[in-house]
Amino acid sequence: MRMLIGGEWVDRAEKLPVYRPFDGQLIDQVPAGTKEDALKAIESAVEGFQISRRLPVYKRMEILWGVVDYLKKNFNDFAMTIASEGVKTIREARKETARCLNTLSISAEEARRILGETIPFDSFPGGENRVGYYYRFPIGVILAITPFNDPLNLVAHKLGPAIAAGNSVVLKPATDTPLSALKLGEAFVQAGLPPKVLNIITGRGSEIGDTLASHPAVRMITLTGGVEAGLDILKVSGLKKISMELGSNCPVIVCEDADMTKAVDYSVSGAFWAAGQNCIGVQRIFIQEKIFDDYVQRFVEKTKKIKVGNQLDEETDMGAMINEREAKRVEEWVNEAVSQGGKVLTGGQRHGNFYDPTVMVEVPETAKLAVEEIFGPVVLLYKYHHLDEAIKRANSVNYGLHAAIFTQDINKAFKAIHELDFGSVIINDSTDYRLDQMPFGGVKNSGLGREGIKFSLLEQTEPKVVCFTL
Repeated sequence: MRMLIGGEWVDRAEKLPVYRPFDGQLIDQVPAGTKEDALKAIESAVEGFQISRRLPVYKRMEILWGVVDYLKKNFNDFAMTIASEGVKTIREARKETARCLNTLSISAEEARRILGETIPFDSFPGGENRVGYYYRFPIGVILAITPFNDPLNLVAHKLGPAIAAGNSVVLKPATDTPLSALKLGEAFVQAGLPPKVLNIITGRGSEIGDTLASHPAVRMITLTGGVEAGLDILKVSGLKKISMELGSNCPVIVCEDADMTKAVDYSVSGAFWAAGQNCIGVQRIFIQEKIFDDYVQRFVEKTKKIKVGNQLDEETDMGAMINEREAKRVEEWVNEAVSQGGKVLTGGQRHGNFYDPTVMVEVPETAKLAVEEIFGPVVLLYKYHHLDEAIKRANSVNYGLHAAIFTQDINKAFKAIHELDFGSVIINDSTDYRLDQMPFGGVKNSGLGREGIKFSLLEQTEPKVVCFTL
């Protein structure tokens, strides 16, 4: 496939291969974009903004609804692309495609709700003869950087609000999974998005990242990625708006009064969805000591039933990790935790790009596996005595995206809501729940700002005050 720059599909002699993770098969190649390509993409977006800012709201909505229609007609093709280039099974990929439809539909709806307000200038002496209001205007060129684990819907979360607001975009998709993004770009072209408003550059972040992030014409950077990538961008970005979702280490608290079946089933799903390569995946579970042994037994039994294999097979529950490098990293972290006293109850083995669904106990809470984001199919189970203790331990890491608690006691639920230091607290479900229109983001190293269409629109527009003196 080719990259989209200046309204043209552009190729380059040097290619980047795209492999299918579960068997290493080459499925496509994309151009290795250069610094010159990055500059051309930004220059094109600057011109594109002069077009997009003048698009009437109804036209932006028509374009977004056109993309929705395109996705509906090509639903299976998009799902197959996600499952082929990324870490999701075909069943998981269909759910991501459905969520993408929802994300873009909400974007179309919210385009008509970018509202302002009248301002009571006469609320202070001297303003008696003044009237006015504010409205929101698009900020300009947005650089969007997306990860491999949700190669379609997270791209939609960048493009949908940006187009709805009247901005232009330079999109840099993950090197491992560029195909879904390029296909979505084709959907925007087919839906009538004017040339140059959307530019998609493929290439190595190490070669083009600084050029993109540091360019003064870029007025906002929106990134979903890791902490290191976020810090690197902050070093070079200069004075521009920043929105970053940088991952997490999500805890679940299971109280003694929890619905045990839900607490086990939902948390197993939350731990191993997309082979654990999920920023809101369950990583640490704190279980009240009275139910600890029963919970652990059920959790391990459920985990052992997960079918690992070909991601395109309808019967597969979990596929490979994105590449062998990542699988080896998980292997190293698990082995390190074992050397520090951690015990593997099931899993703990790597097979090429695959890493078995792994459940561990007695992992020191100072181990890398416990304090960092594992981003792999490993979950840690801990025993606690009092809820205060569980909350304190849940808060102990330097991340704060999602947390969850299973309880039938409303008082315990609200205690967790108020005391867990996270962007979202989920009650009686795992941390792996997100509605695409809710404010999504976290505290501490989990990032800056919030996504979710309405909230992204606020980030990607600015208020302009209008004041008349009568």
